[in-house]
Amino acid sequence: MKHSTIVGGSTAKRVLMCPGSVALCAKMPPRPSSKYADEGTLLHNVISEYLMKDSASLQSFVGTTYEDQTLTVELMEDKLHVALSLLDVIDPNQLMEFEVEQRVGFGDFIPDVFGSTDLIGRIGDKAVVLDWKFGDGVVVEAEENPQLLFYAAAAMETEATKWAFAGAQEVECVIIQPPMIKRWTTTPERVQMFKYQLRDAVKAAQKPDAKLQHGDHCRFCAAKPICPRMTGAVDRALKTQLDNLDTDTIGRYMKNADLLEQWITDLRALAHQILDKGVSVPGYKLVAKRASRKWIDEKQAAEALHSAGLGRTELYKEELISPAQAEKVLKKRKMELPDDLVVAISSGNTVALEDDPRPAIVQIGQQLTAALSKLV
Repeated sequence: MKHSTIVGGSTAKRVLMCPGSVALCAKMPPRPSSKYADEGTLLHNVISEYLMKDSASLQSFVGTTYEDQTLTVELMEDKLHVALSLLDVIDPNQLMEFEVEQRVGFGDFIPDVFGSTDLIGRIGDKAVVLDWKFGDGVVVEAEENPQLLFYAAAAMETEATKWAFAGAQEVECVIIQPPMIKRWTTTPERVQMFKYQLRDAVKAAQKPDAKLQHGDHCRFCAAKPICPRMTGAVDRALKTQLDNLDTDTIGRYMKNADLLEQWITDLRALAHQILDKGVSVPGYKLVAKRASRKWIDEKQAAEALHSAGLGRTELYKEELISPAQAEKVLKKRKMELPDDLVVAISSGNTVALEDDPRPAIVQIGQQLTAALSKLV
């Protein structure tokens, strides 16, 4: 485990603003990963290994994989080359001593709170705390960034990294998010102040009536679907009579639109995850998405359609035309598409109301596992 289940660098802002979220998040099932998260992990792994191996060439990492993601030449050039060139902006003379991928924590000061830093370094009388961001979404700012302050404060308390802060006059917090770099210089005293703020928030989180507060820190919170603050906001929005609202009120509501949309998205994802595990969600079921017809055997289909009079330019674009496209061409010739050439394949499952006419998905894997467990 790289990060504490109580609070880590990426969740520091949320816990500071909403201590009650710690208990709520503990109730949630693990979130499935995504291709974007996996790509980010791949890039973090490669750049860390590259920096640890002085003799390695970046090109030698092409083809490295993580889950279903592979480092391509294009990804290397767009992300890693740019990130390393921005690192040279921080350390133009390559004088910085640094450590990468270090676990840092607060020891007895805040028990069980720890995280993993991307890079901790020292140049002259300045300590450097750097975090790689490889996503193309929201631009992350460095100034007063709780994640960087978390890593700096934890690194000060960790034997393996405290050398970077010994006698330092300033601490530079850096976000490298290709093609951008964000920098903020602060003092060791500000980092120490953050350490005490975090301790107070963790203590507050342990109380049964810990404060819940919604805001932009909710964006990546796993507990949005069950959060009383969020569900209360949604209930109020549903009950509001829009025709009685003035424009000032609408303007205030618009500020919450993104928050509500994120809540809805996460709620649907959670319901899908629960149903996919074979657990019932009253009023809902999993159904197959619209099925797209695919050729059973492209070669056989091409021969059959060619025999029906379709020329090569009609059959192929960059690849064999789809069953739907072939059906349109045949229809103009008053001919039907042979059923034995195609099969309908759904692109996955989706959540639907119980009275939806589509049949519910039978969770064969779940039922088989349950049945086999009874035989053991």
